[in-house]
Amino acid sequence: MAQLEEGTREHAYARNTLIELNLTLVRFAVTRFRNRPELREDLIQVGTIGLIKAIDRFDTVRGVEFTSFAVPYIIGEIKRFFRDATWGVHVPRRLQELRLTMAKATEELNGLLGRSPTVKELADRTGLSEDEVIESQIAAAGYDTDSLDRTATAEEGDHSSGRTLADRVGRHEKAFDLVEDLQVLRPLLATLGERDRRILELRFGRDLTQDQIGRELGISQMHVSRLLSRCLARLRAGMNADQ
Repeated sequence: MAQLEEGTREHAYARNTLIELNLTLVRFAVTRFRNRPELREDLIQVGTIGLIKAIDRFDTVRGVEFTSFAVPYIIGEIKRFFRDATWGVHVPRRLQELRLTMAKATEELNGLLGRSPTVKELADRTGLSEDEVIESQIAAAGYDTDSLDRTATAEEGDHSSGRTLADRVGRHEKAFDLVEDLQVLRPLLATLGERDRRILELRFGRDLTQDQIGRELGISQMHVSRLLSRCLARLRAGMNADQ
């Protein structure tokens, strides 16, 4: 390749041949990450990119064995892939690196203590503050994600067929707010006089106009308006005070 002009058919043939002959280096490097078998094919592709970079940058003049030169490139490319592409939620690089530190410390303490370590024990082990430990644990939850369209399983407590995870996600129910408001309002209504409660019942229970309420109670529409405004202001002040 050093003797061939880049961009020629001969150069491309030599380069492609070198890639094919050294794919075993990629497979060897991928075995270091065998705890993630579902990513094996992806890692081979990523590792091949590292191999290609190594081939393009290798200098025979230095006298370094190609294997020793290529493997760090391949592994480095795979690690970049884990850092940049495998997180379900993007988090700062500092937190990504903290996750690795915490995973190692947790594994060591599990062996020493025979149980899961506490936040304080992890902080003492790593030299981090407890807040940093908690922050890294929260960030680690963003590493793996799941599709809300996936069908829930019986193991996840769903025995009905066809329900997705999205069907199990809680939603804000406006009626809950109404129930809470009514619970606050009930004792406030009890403090009103009988005529005031009657006016509220006629206005909001039977949906009568102020004029109709006045005729039924034998008072003017203007008087009804003043009484209604006073009642509502009192109730509103009481509900706001409860908050």
